[in-house]
Amino acid sequence: MPIVSLDNTITIAMSVRDRHLSAEWYGDKLGFTLLHHIDEAGWSELQTKTDNVTLGLGEQAEPAPGNMVPVFGVSDIATARLDLEAAGVRFDGATETVEGMVSTATFYDPDGNALMLAQDLSAAG
Repeated sequence: MPIVSLDNTITIAMSVRDRHLSAEWYGDKLGFTLLHHIDEAGWSELQTKTDNVTLGLGEQAEPAPGNMVPVFGVSDIATARLDLEAAGVRFDGATETVEGMVSTATFYDPDGNALMLAQDLSAAG
């Protein structure tokens, strides 16, 4: 039995220098559809060609190559985090919340690969 109950969504998050330019590139080259640009959060999101899998673009001045992080949707991030921590899973800092949008928490697998939990706080979620 899994420790955490994930929902049926995955966002693959990566850092880019220019979200708007990158979103256009992914649309033109791979046929992804822009869902939204959230400028106040430095975030853009595109629907991939796979149901329930989105590509998230976080803007950074100097993104490191190969910096993708799978983001797994959960309905209750506080409970999911507590359950994983109780099972010995290491987290990176506190859960971060952008009010009315999302709460996220970064954690690591045994090899140090970053993963993230996200709870959608928007009315659409």
